[in-house]
Amino acid sequence: MQKLLLKNIKTLVQVREDSPLKISGKDMKILPCIDNAWLACENGLIADFGSMDDFPGITDWKDLEVIDCSNKLVLPCYADSHTHIVYAGNRVGEFVDRINGLSYEEIANRGGGILNSAELLNKTSEDELYEQALVRFKEVIHLGTGAIEIKSGYGLSVDSELKMLRVIKRLKDLNWIPVKATFLGAHAIPKAFKENKQGYINLIINEMLPLILKEGLADYIDVFCEEGYFSAEETKIILQAGVKHGLIPKIHAEQLSHSNGIKTGVECKAISVDHLEFCSDADIELLKNSNTMPTILPGAVFFLNLLFPPVRKMIDSGLPVALASDYNPGSSPSGNMSFLLSMACVQHKLTPEEAINAATINSAYAMHLSDQVGSITIGKRANFFITKEINNYAFIPYSFVNNVIEEVYINGNRFNG
Repeated sequence: MQKLLLKNIKTLVQVREDSPLKISGKDMKILPCIDNAWLACENGLIADFGSMDDFPGITDWKDLEVIDCSNKLVLPCYADSHTHIVYAGNRVGEFVDRINGLSYEEIANRGGGILNSAELLNKTSEDELYEQALVRFKEVIHLGTGAIEIKSGYGLSVDSELKMLRVIKRLKDLNWIPVKATFLGAHAIPKAFKENKQGYINLIINEMLPLILKEGLADYIDVFCEEGYFSAEETKIILQAGVKHGLIPKIHAEQLSHSNGIKTGVECKAISVDHLEFCSDADIELLKNSNTMPTILPGAVFFLNLLFPPVRKMIDSGLPVALASDYNPGSSPSGNMSFLLSMACVQHKLTPEEAINAATINSAYAMHLSDQVGSITIGKRANFFITKEINNYAFIPYSFVNNVIEEVYINGNRFNG
């Protein structure tokens, strides 16, 4: 049997004996830790932990791998609940266009943005798409991500949306980390349906969804609820159709304008509403009476220079908040969750404790995975990372883009993918 012992851990972070599914409001400032700790793993799961002052005998453990973590911290891996890492090529040209003064909306109106990615993806084979995505998948795991959600949405046709979802399934079938698949056919209106949005909605509902159900390719359904994309009414129709096909709703909500995405998400019992730059006080009240996780994506805010979402107000009002990367080619081309912690602290005024809770337990909740990952809890997956020699967990967001992660362990094994 596979057995692993980490000893002399300077600080074991996010230790919860009875882990809640999510952390809300003022409790997000609480991050339980054990100094001078040990952590035991067996058969890919967390078996036990405690203080070195009360270190038990281990004479009954044979073939035990022991790691000395003196002056190093151990944290549960990040859970990244919003990504688009299956895509073809890149959109560096649009990055330069924005520097030269064009807005995200102007680039989209010229045929760029999501439609640009769709055109590239339609020309890319499934195997080539998989190889490109696999590079990013390995990259984010090495950066500390131990559970991930991946969306389709750059296909915008029956064949290409299914191609994306099949690639996501191939990544899931590697059995490295938990992977959740989201069908985002309603990401934009394809060129072929520019004058016939209802025709495209009908295609999503009547052709894409039955095929996705038949092949078991998705866990969630998502819609870009935004002016110029899909209205709140259209979003609700698409989400309800997804529910009938066994998919759980998520929503891209209130990113570029207030489009009633949060209201629609709460009405449809979405597991999460994501972006939230234009979240209103009324939206906060709606979320307080729901089980929907508000999720912020600081990478997109940073890269597109968008309005900051009212995160501080959300948490102070008692809400939970999750943190995800939005890793995608157009608006957030990075899956570095440690950098996301920095942005959450610097831009959105979260404390390091709040940011870590948002990037672990709460983001896991937004994928229905907080019973498996997101904290150091007996019985959860042994997905964690060991830092380099640092003084405390606040050093992770403090140190900016420096990678302080030394080793990542997935299911109790050092990740070498």
